[in-house]
Amino acid sequence: MLGASSAWTVPMFVERTFADLHAGAKDLATQAVTGKDDTILVVLQLAGGNDGLNTLVPYEDDAYYNARPRLAKQRKDLIQLGDGMGLNRSMPFLGELYNEGELAVVQGVGYPNPNRSHFVSTSIWETGDTANRSNTGWLGRYFDNACAGSDPTVGISLNKTQPESFGAMRNPGVCLSSPELYRWIHSGGDKDGAEQFFESLNSPQAPVDGASIAEPSVGKVGGIVGESNLAFLERVAMDARVSSKKILEVASKHRSRVQYGGTPISRSLNMVARMIAGKMPTRVYYVSHGGFDTHNGQANSHDRLLGQLDEALKSFFADLKQQGNADRVTLMTFSEFGRRVSENASGGTDHGKASCLFVAGSPVKGGFYGKQPSLTKLDQGDLKHGIDFRSVYATVLGDWLKTHPGPVLKGDYPSLGFMG
Repeated sequence: MLGASSAWTVPMFVERTFADLHAGAKDLATQAVTGKDDTILVVLQLAGGNDGLNTLVPYEDDAYYNARPRLAKQRKDLIQLGDGMGLNRSMPFLGELYNEGELAVVQGVGYPNPNRSHFVSTSIWETGDTANRSNTGWLGRYFDNACAGSDPTVGISLNKTQPESFGAMRNPGVCLSSPELYRWIHSGGDKDGAEQFFESLNSPQAPVDGASIAEPSVGKVGGIVGESNLAFLERVAMDARVSSKKILEVASKHRSRVQYGGTPISRSLNMVARMIAGKMPTRVYYVSHGGFDTHNGQANSHDRLLGQLDEALKSFFADLKQQGNADRVTLMTFSEFGRRVSENASGGTDHGKASCLFVAGSPVKGGFYGKQPSLTKLDQGDLKHGIDFRSVYATVLGDWLKTHPGPVLKGDYPSLGFMG
């Protein structure tokens, strides 16, 4: 992250700029609702194109087994949810959430005229614009439209780069990852506090090992529209210098009794839980779990990735319950596309179109939403979508974050009703 390494050269006016932002936010009436005391959304990207058919398996459909003679999951190896659908057995916690009515399974999600490019399709999901022309992201437009005057940390991404979804006209949130946070604090002289915090972050499982705590997005980098390269560098450095110090103070105060695994996604969600416990004003957190581009050798790698996701979510939601914050947090997953119905010759699957996603948490009205797409009536070998992904966004915006979705999504999309 450039901000951490270039912070020494940033003039003092950067700090004053951040102070001015805080002062302006303090004076505005719209600042009343924040993540300190209101609803919070966690967006979890499954980067690479998750195979929805081996995540949520139509085990009663012969076409599934015909298309995947090597990769198909057998009924006995699934967590059966009903309606002929079963979860991959690597996700027992999500199965428990479903049985408790706290997991919405949204089937057949996609968009018209889908694109199989990682870069383009990620950009479409991040901006909410199927024409791929928007210079702002859907979350950035939420910040601009509904969070005027908010703290700059209204949105926090734990990524190497700012997600395109955070791109905004005024406030694009902040981006950080624990290695960069560590390096800034270390070079800033607070060595003992930084080392103690990051060594304890995942104890007794594993210390932070220097790798990024989240897989990068494969879309464009989000930011402020019209921002120059110099202004971008200065703002990123400001994020690293000021926000990291604040987040260290907040996150180091919370010591959960819940054990997290040592994977990047577990570390990311651990950090998010600490910030929520510390009453950060953040309304939206963004984390990534990568590796889902399973063109070859998918059988073991995909199960492993889903298992890491399940383990991380189990710890995260247990932590929220321990804090007393479970009723304030909803988490949604997304991936840029699904995989093709038929397996390929390399024991994997290639880029597809429609897929499933999950919305989880105590506030969620669990169950199935949408219909499982036909495995025989395909679009050039791919599943046809039945739900536009912007209806998922409209539901969390309108029913959870309590803002009118129209201006954010630049159109009207029906709520799916999965928020209780």
